[in-house]
Amino acid sequence: MTIERKIGMGIAGQPTGPASDVAEVFSTHLYKGTGGALTVNNGIDLAGEGGMVWFKSRSVGQHHYIHDTERGIDNVLQVNSTSDQDDFSFLNLGVSSTGFSMNVGEQAYNDSSHTYAAWTFRKKEKFFDIVTYTGNYVAGREISHGLGGPVGMMIIKCLSNNEDWAVYHRGANGGVTPQNFKLILNNTSAAASGYWNNTAPTDSSFTVGQSGEVNGNNQTYVAYLFADNSAEDAEDQMIKCGGYTGTGADLSINLGWEPQFVIVKNTSAARNWRMFDSMRGVATEGISPILTPNSADAEFNTSNFIRFNSLGFELDTSAGNDVNSNNDSHIYMAIRAPMMVKPEAATDVFGISNAMTQPLPAFNSTFPVDMSLNKRPAYGQNISIGSRLQGTKHLYTDTTGAEVNEVEYVWDYMDGWGAFNSNNSDYRSWNWKRAKGYMDVVAYTGNHTDGRTVAHNLGVAPEMIWVKLRDTYATEWMVFHKDLTTNHNLQLDSAAASGDLSGRIRTPTATTFTLGSDTSVNRQSPLKYIAYLFATLAGISKLGSYTGNGGYQTINCGFSSGARFILIKRTNVSGDWYIWDSARGIVSGNDPHSSLNTTAAQVTSDDSVDPANAGFIVNQVSATNINVSSSTYIFYAVA
Repeated sequence: MTIERKIGMGIAGQPTGPASDVAEVFSTHLYKGTGGALTVNNGIDLAGEGGMVWFKSRSVGQHHYIHDTERGIDNVLQVNSTSDQDDFSFLNLGVSSTGFSMNVGEQAYNDSSHTYAAWTFRKKEKFFDIVTYTGNYVAGREISHGLGGPVGMMIIKCLSNNEDWAVYHRGANGGVTPQNFKLILNNTSAAASGYWNNTAPTDSSFTVGQSGEVNGNNQTYVAYLFADNSAEDAEDQMIKCGGYTGTGADLSINLGWEPQFVIVKNTSAARNWRMFDSMRGVATEGISPILTPNSADAEFNTSNFIRFNSLGFELDTSAGNDVNSNNDSHIYMAIRAPMMVKPEAATDVFGISNAMTQPLPAFNSTFPVDMSLNKRPAYGQNISIGSRLQGTKHLYTDTTGAEVNEVEYVWDYMDGWGAFNSNNSDYRSWNWKRAKGYMDVVAYTGNHTDGRTVAHNLGVAPEMIWVKLRDTYATEWMVFHKDLTTNHNLQLDSAAASGDLSGRIRTPTATTFTLGSDTSVNRQSPLKYIAYLFATLAGISKLGSYTGNGGYQTINCGFSSGARFILIKRTNVSGDWYIWDSARGIVSGNDPHSSLNTTAAQVTSDDSVDPANAGFIVNQVSATNINVSSSTYIFYAVA
């Protein structure tokens, strides 16, 4: 870890040392317009540190608009046009230490009938910087910047005249002598010579030529600089700018980490710029919502265009000429997914939605939901499990069946998930957010190789893993738990005891988990799998085991206010996967519980668990048999 990262020193309004958490410097925030007052709390300190907000209407054709604190937050630029700077003070746009706000309705920003995306970039050393300057038409003019590291991409716009948006990218022209190759953000042009006086930017300055786009005499300009962290320690990397050659077939781009935001451009031909992010949705198999920076077009969906994974992103055979044209050069800018620091409170990463609500989202949460278990507990029906990575597809924990497509499985909300058109008050959703040291979701393709490893971003060795084949074949759920005998796994869809299954899921590490070649976890390509990974995080979650004593005993999880969610499975003999939660009641009396491996309605007539500040208490009752003398159990609890 660098000294700068430990200290994080800097002064207000200037980029400071490398951030330990990408969530402090970048945000994709989705919202539905209010037609009036709107406050966005995205955790980005624009008032103290400065930065830029890029707005786009998703549901209707409107310009891409950029505001920043360097030019004055009221001043606006249209990304997809050559127009000079305009004054939009009528928006009453304001910045704060936690985001931004506006006080009027306007179709491009805040109309009550439309949806929007806002990408916020905070000024930060080795991430992002903003520079304004006045041109002098002198070739070789050097302009200082505060990025403090390699420049990966740079976007310059003339503020005082109608000019193209000039783009420098280190990967232009296939990465070969890129310093004098330009791109145009507001059109589809291929890379061409110009703008940079044949001089690459340094860690402290960039050089421009004589063109009006970047250095017209007495014209004013803004430059947005994006870093490339390729040379940084892996744990510090937040942004990468690179290039690749398209294949016209499936292609994987290895970043070393999972992205949350990617911009791509074909530089060999006249093709569109394409913008993707995980909040709007990049399903591993399914829909990829696309926005086009060089066009005012509304968001549109296409199937299997791009997929984010634990190590980067994949481009599908059908991805098309824009991002994967055979033998063409392409450039990208990618920002890391927000799994760089551990959460500090369980309420930031786990919650229970007690009912469906209207207006949407159907299941409310205080955070963007990445994975959900959901059921109508009082009824005999499947327990569904879905995730942001799966998009509109979901599985049932009690069956061996393939994924089911349900268009209401929508994840592009900041405060919940689901587009179910219902007010059913008896539905329940148990909601997780992916976070370092706590929980992760990984999608992968089988290869039928024994000992195959799959990368994850949990940052610690997962202590429980659920794996399920998503495709056509009916296969059981496989479960690894740290306290099972070596090579033993369990089946989530079955009450069966732990058994030697030849290590279908084997002991994982902080970066990978290992699989056998069995169909349930690793059949040959192109079959797709999903894995849900869980870990112990002090004060937030706990995975462990205990031996029954035939009466009652306290299971110490290291919590201070008890458990809100409890999962228990008997392992030496048959026993259901029982779940309890505090919304239905973890009390001194009867506690409703459901079973992940059955469709049965919840049982409300027994007192199997009781509350305890340190965790929970298990009582031996015949209905659940969760504390039989000498029997062995595994558990998972969330505070």
